[in-house]
Amino acid sequence: MKILAIDSSTELCSVALWLDGEMLVREELAGQRHSELLLPMVHELLAEAGLDLKALDGIAFGEGPGSFTGLRIGCGVAQGLAFGADLPVAGVCTLLALAEASGAGRVIACLDARMNEVYAGLYRREGSGWRALAGPVVCPPSLAPLLGGAGCIGAGPGFAAYPALRERMQGRLARIVADAIPHARGIVKLAAPRFTAGEFGAPETAEPVYVRDQVALKISER
Repeated sequence: MKILAIDSSTELCSVALWLDGEMLVREELAGQRHSELLLPMVHELLAEAGLDLKALDGIAFGEGPGSFTGLRIGCGVAQGLAFGADLPVAGVCTLLALAEASGAGRVIACLDARMNEVYAGLYRREGSGWRALAGPVVCPPSLAPLLGGAGCIGAGPGFAAYPALRERMQGRLARIVADAIPHARGIVKLAAPRFTAGEFGAPETAEPVYVRDQVALKISER
């Protein structure tokens, strides 16, 4: 199974190539340069592997939530590549990829959604996969979903951005991994079994998952 994965949901721009369990990766802190970086990174990985795009079995992408602009770019690139090479696609939740990146078994994954809110999801590892217990949702840090009992890991930059989130989770977290971030590495690892099981769609089915449809606060809301 050969799968290309891209993620541009945050400031980190990343691409991963899954080759029957082996992985090649490119990543760079992009800021606002995702559109400049993604395709060259894809071409570099394919060249390193000695593969043509049409030799792949599918393309996975971080579907969101995350940066509105970043999600549109990632989805557009995945869709364009898939159309050109007649490949199926699979979108993967970026919060789930964040949980995967944490290396833990029970995770509250939180990204900074700006506007004094977080994107949050609660996940528990079951066997080789994950079960979503809550989310993805967008909410104030003080209302983020809670997992009963102690031992949960807090993952993501939402914990660094909002002290109220740490207060909300006080006594419930074994530790916080605030520097964990969605990455194409996690996207492709989560997508591989789905492609094997035939859980994918045609290129035109690729769509971002915004969770929230408002980009910024109105003047009256500030």
